[in-house]
Amino acid sequence: MSENALLSRITSSPDVCHGKPCIRGLRYPVEFVLELLSSGMTHSEILADYEDLEAEDLLAAIAWASRLVRTKRIEPVLI
Repeated sequence: MSENALLSRITSSPDVCHGKPCIRGLRYPVEFVLELLSSGMTHSEILADYEDLEAEDLLAAIAWASRLVRTKRIEPVLI
């Protein structure tokens, strides 16, 4: 599946999860899926626990994060 096809699975609506990017309009924010993956859960474990999700949804979350971190310049933030 192409990156664009994967990214089309990510939706954002003010009526769903306060406008956060979600998987296919479901109430699974991309950040939640990424947290599951980064916690060490396998794709199989996630798909077993969250039956609404599909394997391509997990790849879409990773593709979205990859696209997000593609930056040309990073500005330091003063605290």
